[in-house]
Amino acid sequence: MTGIDSGTPGRPSMDLLRFATAGSVDDGKSTLIGRLLLDSKSIFADQLAAVEATSVSRGYDYTDLALLTDGLRSEREQGITIDVAYRYFATPNRKFIIADTPGHVQYTRNMVTGASTADLGLVLVDARQGLTEQSRRHAVILSLLRVPHLVLCVNKMDLVEYSQERFHEIHKEFTSFATKLSIPDLTIIPISALKGDNVVTRSKDMDWYEGPSLLHHLENIHVASDRDLVDTRFPVQYVVRPKSDEYHDYRGYAGRVAGGILKPGDDVLVLPSGMTSKISEIDLFDKALQEAFPPMSVTVRLEDDVDVSRGDMICRPQNAPTPSQDIDAMVCWMSTTPLRPRQKVAIKHTTRTARALIKDVLYRLDVNSLHRDLETKELTLNEIGRVQLRTTIPLLCDPYEKNRTTGSFILIDEATGVTLGAGMIN
Repeated sequence: MTGIDSGTPGRPSMDLLRFATAGSVDDGKSTLIGRLLLDSKSIFADQLAAVEATSVSRGYDYTDLALLTDGLRSEREQGITIDVAYRYFATPNRKFIIADTPGHVQYTRNMVTGASTADLGLVLVDARQGLTEQSRRHAVILSLLRVPHLVLCVNKMDLVEYSQERFHEIHKEFTSFATKLSIPDLTIIPISALKGDNVVTRSKDMDWYEGPSLLHHLENIHVASDRDLVDTRFPVQYVVRPKSDEYHDYRGYAGRVAGGILKPGDDVLVLPSGMTSKISEIDLFDKALQEAFPPMSVTVRLEDDVDVSRGDMICRPQNAPTPSQDIDAMVCWMSTTPLRPRQKVAIKHTTRTARALIKDVLYRLDVNSLHRDLETKELTLNEIGRVQLRTTIPLLCDPYEKNRTTGSFILIDEATGVTLGAGMIN
């Protein structure tokens, strides 16, 4: 476990914010991230010099900040993002992990992967083009993934002469569309990533805008209450039995807290065995903790010598997940081979792996119109639909809207080990 995973329940993860960028091709996602890195002084001088040199060699009369994030050679050649690029930076107030996700429709699965762990989704639109099909698609996916905070950045305002009227047109159109989605918190900011307007500092050319700059919003948004601190969930990943004389009696259960707060002395229930015990100690490396909470990675020790192994779940006796072999979920399909009823796959849920049978495909969701296609009985690459599965062993799950860790799973090809799809339990 690293330092970014520690903190207090009031401000977990030492003020770490994970956010994902999304939007259509050429809306300026990579440029925006480059601007954030540059203006927050989070890049080295030699990195900036290399980007400036490349920009000059290409004949640009400006520094192409997108080169700071488009790391693949094919991305630089095409000027697009293909893979999910992760970047890290920090300010005195907060640490950030950015997932720069692709804009092309054929890379929707990459976008889902990058946004699945995000606290905030950042959707860019070109002020000249307005909302596009991809803008709506990514907003729908962020809503399905239950990303609790959404920021719409109306980019390239410099190319529409910083028009307040144009900003309000896009503002009205998107807020109307967002009423159909599950978006608890929406903020809309006019920016110019290339010029730096309203990214780190307020723009002098948009004095009509009274809101915060993007970085100020990212630094101050409250995400502590987004985590489930009520329902205790601790999936066991590994049983710790040191091979040394000093710790010959040591037996601990390592994993990442998925929900609730664990404290020494708490009564706990181990599923699926149903055995009960109390927490004796919670260890982090070589020190004991008085409490653990999401997303901390810790080792839990119990007072009684009960049978606990990888895939088991430690929870509270009066607040436990209901084991189930019949799973109803929204699935994003990531394989070129279609998902069809009667198909057999492997399923990985938290730390537990099982086999599963696809019982039925209830409908395919049109992520542009939100129309449910009840006639389609298969899902092809990048499509999202509602699927019913039957697993060989019970899964200890919660609804995805309640807990994004215990409410999600991935489907795997048993023969190749390739990830086929990602699911969100209804």
